[in-house]
Amino acid sequence: MSGRQAIQIAGFTHRNPVPAASRIGPYVYSGVLAGRDPVTQQTPVTLDEQVVLLFGRIRELMHAVGGSMDDIIKITFWVLDYRDRAAINREWERAFPDPESRPARQVMAAYLDEGTLVHADLVAVLDESSRP
Repeated sequence: MSGRQAIQIAGFTHRNPVPAASRIGPYVYSGVLAGRDPVTQQTPVTLDEQVVLLFGRIRELMHAVGGSMDDIIKITFWVLDYRDRAAINREWERAFPDPESRPARQVMAAYLDEGTLVHADLVAVLDESSRP
């Protein structure tokens, strides 16, 4: 008995047979999250727009697992130009306004396809009583 639970979020699917995230007990690991519009499935042109949508997916994922942004312990961002962090920083400070209570973060350069400018994955640790 693994106790593993696949987590899906509305309007977000992978082309491959994988969920948005997986949970075992209090531990949540996401797959790749992208800044694609959940209604149209289109990828906006600008990094700013994609980052706003990406943080929306992160919030939706945390809601789906019965948690909140406060449960995230680390987010890794994958971008075309790892120095281009202004859009990420703006949303980061909105999502995590308290500098004393922010998750760890890493920004890495990556080759991304089909107009995608940013991907992210996260790790969260939930209160054991948190259930979707």
